[in-house]
Amino acid sequence: MPQFIRIAVAVVLAFTLSATSALADDRSLVEAFYSTLLSTPAPDDLDAQVRSIVTDDWISIPTPRGGEGAEGLVKTLTFFYSIIPDLKWTPQEILQVGNRYVVRSTATGTPTGKFFGVEPKSGFEIMTIDIHEVVDGRIVRSYHVEDWARAIRQVSGGGH
Repeated sequence: MPQFIRIAVAVVLAFTLSATSALADDRSLVEAFYSTLLSTPAPDDLDAQVRSIVTDDWISIPTPRGGEGAEGLVKTLTFFYSIIPDLKWTPQEILQVGNRYVVRSTATGTPTGKFFGVEPKSGFEIMTIDIHEVVDGRIVRSYHVEDWARAIRQVSGGGH
């Protein structure tokens, strides 16, 4: 085999292995969004953990209660953990399309105080769907949908 073909094959293999490794790292990052940031209990170094997973100017659609960016995510998580100390998101399925990850997960928790204006009688378990875009090893944008109406119904004692 001519030398230039061997070099071309080596370059293609190196690029493929590098790209495969980067995608695996990106998937691990998305998994860490759930296991580290949305797990029980919230990490002591929440701000540092958030900033290691999302960019400082992270965009969340819709905008979380704490505002945009990593700082807004820290405020949002701090608020949720103050009223739902056992809050946990568990991925059920992760699908990848390029640098986007679609995550179907289950969120569970038992509020210890008023939850969306409702005095809690029980905990909740709801389905959530997220789409995360990863660029250069961090999440830059997330679209998310949570079934908070179902959570309110469950927490108020109305069942599933």
